[in-house]
Amino acid sequence: MTRAILIHGNGNSKPTDNWLPYLKKELEKLNIKVDAPQFPDTELARSSYWLPFLENELKPDENTIIVGHSSGAIAAMRYAETHRILGSALIGTYYTDLGIEAEKLSGYFDLPWKWENIKKNQKWIIQFAGVNDPWIPIEEAHVVRDQLKTDYYESKDQGHFGGDYYKETFPELLEAIKKKIGKL
Repeated sequence: MTRAILIHGNGNSKPTDNWLPYLKKELEKLNIKVDAPQFPDTELARSSYWLPFLENELKPDENTIIVGHSSGAIAAMRYAETHRILGSALIGTYYTDLGIEAEKLSGYFDLPWKWENIKKNQKWIIQFAGVNDPWIPIEEAHVVRDQLKTDYYESKDQGHFGGDYYKETFPELLEAIKKKIGKL
């Protein structure tokens, strides 16, 4: 059975923020089991908390889709470096600490990225980026796109897909996932 894990971002984000409840409900209609837990250490989203929580508590496997928003997308990429999953959807992702102290403290950027491992450990990768994202320069998204050869979607008006650009639904993401799993 296909399963999905939804990972919110940092800064005290919750699994009830933005479009996450919508996506959970819509994926469940497709008979996909969806886990959308509150991750620990939400302010900093440190890898030393999030990756063990993902591995030991949620246990994604080769039938699991990981959907990550912002820091959740970073966690999804780092997890896929060493674990096989079905696929991932990376929303508002980046690959550097952006010169932000909290991002430096997260631990995700201490080691070089293993791009080839991330690609080979899953069948597909979807990516959504916002040209007008107030936190992530679009060049960051372009590097991830180019390194991972993602199915890339770029928005001109959705910002970081949350926060100031709050969006309760995300049909474009749902359709992209449905296309990948053959549920159109």
